[in-house]
Amino acid sequence: MSVLSCYACGRTVEAPAAPRCECGEPRWFETDPDALAALSWPDSLDARAWAFADLLPVDPPAAGVGAAAGGTPLVRTPTLDEYAGVRTFVKDEGLNPTGSFKDRGTAVGIELALAEGADAVGTVSHGNMAMSTAAGAAAAGLDCVVCVPADISAERLRNIARYEPRIVRVEGDYGRLYYDALEVGPERGVRFVNSDTPGRVAGQKTTALEALAQHRARTGAVPDAIVLPTSSGGHASGAYKALLELRAAGLLDEATTPRLYLVQAAACAPVAAAYRDGREDVTRVERGETVAYSIANPDPPSGTRALHGARETGGGAVAVEDEEILDAQRRLAAEAGLTVEASSATALAGARRLAADGELDRENSVVCVATGSGFKESVGAVAGGEVDAETVALDELGDRL
Repeated sequence: MSVLSCYACGRTVEAPAAPRCECGEPRWFETDPDALAALSWPDSLDARAWAFADLLPVDPPAAGVGAAAGGTPLVRTPTLDEYAGVRTFVKDEGLNPTGSFKDRGTAVGIELALAEGADAVGTVSHGNMAMSTAAGAAAAGLDCVVCVPADISAERLRNIARYEPRIVRVEGDYGRLYYDALEVGPERGVRFVNSDTPGRVAGQKTTALEALAQHRARTGAVPDAIVLPTSSGGHASGAYKALLELRAAGLLDEATTPRLYLVQAAACAPVAAAYRDGREDVTRVERGETVAYSIANPDPPSGTRALHGARETGGGAVAVEDEEILDAQRRLAAEAGLTVEASSATALAGARRLAADGELDRENSVVCVATGSGFKESVGAVAGGEVDAETVALDELGDRL
């Protein structure tokens, strides 16, 4: 039996169940206590996300892109140390099958959908998660619906369309679309694997599990801090859950638990604003324009949980300006040979800001998570030219799925 729990109020329910608790906060999967008791650091650094299968709510897939998720390198980047002000390591998530960490969560979400007999999956995304879900569905033989904002760029639309999902452009409040899709999906036979649904968070916690195992194998110790770009808060929640599980397994203690730092673009930084103001709850902000388009979420559904995790580990949240992001992106390429998307570069920019503010220092070993490849940002046209995508009003979504 799989159990979902709420970090905030402690309520538990048997899965499958609604992704959000009655108290309004998101649920996540509880891990089998026997699996935690038996957990040890993996022997091989080549193992993919499924090396941690005992901590996941489904068995590994036998084939397909889901089986290839994870196993990304942790790159020591000494050429960036002077710039960042810390000892830098970059977790290069751009080497996942569709070029981002989203493949980890998609792999688990797709396997859960198959286990429950679903015929179709869906997601609400205008970028990496849309591509990942559509690719995972294609490999698993499932129908896929991708809901995107009506003003999505043609380039992003073409990137998603190559996997041939059904694309629905929705006019209206994109933040509300996240919740509306979860509500109407079951009525239409579509299992939505959105940004912080329990299966996706379970898969995405393997980013931190891998990074710590790799760092320990290389240096003999876990890093002092993990610096992570943050949008919905789902990936950050996964990292926090990974740290909780490693502590429950006795592989970390209070002194050795890495600090979790969350980074956002200054033009849209609800989590960083809540941290700065000393608030416990993350509230909606106005969305400004930023080069870090992929993480510009003004109303993050797991923002409060992510902020709680950062504080509980002794970390925090910080916002960086576009100029800092672009400079970090350039440095990653020119000085470390790593091409990452602008949203990913916020991790290095954030580490540099934290060092300048005295939160981190030159002796600290820091993992900057580069969440996605930069090679997708200017791909050009896909064979076939125009993309077939219908446009609907948000209030009509339930009737049109």
